[in-house]
Amino acid sequence: MSKKRIGVLAINLSSGGAEKVVSLLLKKLSTDYEVFLILLNNDIHFTIPENVEVVFLGNSKPGLFKKIFSFFVAINSYSKFLSKYKIDISVSFLIRPNLINAFLKFFHPKVKVIISERCFPSIAYKSNFLRYYIYKMLIPILYNKADVLFSNSVYINRDLKDNFRVKIDMKVLYNPVELKVDEIELANKNVFNVVFVGKLKPIKNPILLLRALTFNLNEKMHTVFLGDGVLKEFLLSYCKQNDLENVCFEGIVNNVNDYLLNSSVFVLTSKSEGFPNVIIEAMSCGVPIISTNCMSGPLEILNDNQDVIIEEGSFLRVKYGLMINVDDEIGLSNALKEIFYNHDLRNELSSLSFLRAKDYSLDVIYNGFKNKILTDGYV
Repeated sequence: MSKKRIGVLAINLSSGGAEKVVSLLLKKLSTDYEVFLILLNNDIHFTIPENVEVVFLGNSKPGLFKKIFSFFVAINSYSKFLSKYKIDISVSFLIRPNLINAFLKFFHPKVKVIISERCFPSIAYKSNFLRYYIYKMLIPILYNKADVLFSNSVYINRDLKDNFRVKIDMKVLYNPVELKVDEIELANKNVFNVVFVGKLKPIKNPILLLRALTFNLNEKMHTVFLGDGVLKEFLLSYCKQNDLENVCFEGIVNNVNDYLLNSSVFVLTSKSEGFPNVIIEAMSCGVPIISTNCMSGPLEILNDNQDVIIEEGSFLRVKYGLMINVDDEIGLSNALKEIFYNHDLRNELSSLSFLRAKDYSLDVIYNGFKNKILTDGYV
């Protein structure tokens, strides 16, 4: 019996969280299915399995007006692809591929269309009024043409239902992680390493960590930022003005796990997330976590989605880490001090991080993806 053919449609395979999920799922999908990766542009950071055929619908990142034009070109190109390769299942990630994928259900009704939303729409898409208006109009029309939608947070699905009138079957599938080690070694390091991983842009709020560090000018506390973005020069200037000497910016690196394995604590400062892969990746290396209680993801990971109330200027010990309020530098400063001075807590949270990461292992998540999304209701 021949393998079913799956088309995986994404913008690209750059260094983002959604792209990391695609790259991990491809490893497993390509063993069970005949898989094609279809990209809107050729920006590639992650490794693609050799047995996955790659198709480019474009060559570079388009500007605003080219995005509109390229959207219709991509619809035509992807429609031809679906027919030529006789695709059985079409899976897409992120808003533009999702709209393309769902629209083509009109012309390819026999193809099982699966779309995946990766961010919290009511927050993420409001950064541009015109874009938000367009998506507010298109999402209820097109998303409801798909056979199933899966996201990485119960809050994303709730937002799509309540604010974007999505009525199709919606499931939650958390992001997978590859466990790099079988066990962790607990040790009190002579140097306290703080790590931030993410794009240096406003919604990730990296300045919060620097503001918190101004209350913790300790020569044994070193901080590294992994990632790049529009705020880099501003952050460098802030460090200089506030005498933050033990802070370095490494940019985009391929060996993130090497930094994580040498870290004392991982800090997530975001104002909003879809589902923060980086928390799980840090946990898989046994790194204690401090995170904002932003929408959405951290509460699901760190406290089994049990609601919390955190006092301003403070932090809260939850099941698998420490949480602070969004944009609270005093709370973050206090949380950093607690982990810095309390070695027993640091070791305990390290063990709990590694334990929690196992719930998100690639095998566990892929089995859910295959059995609950790819094959559920599929004839």
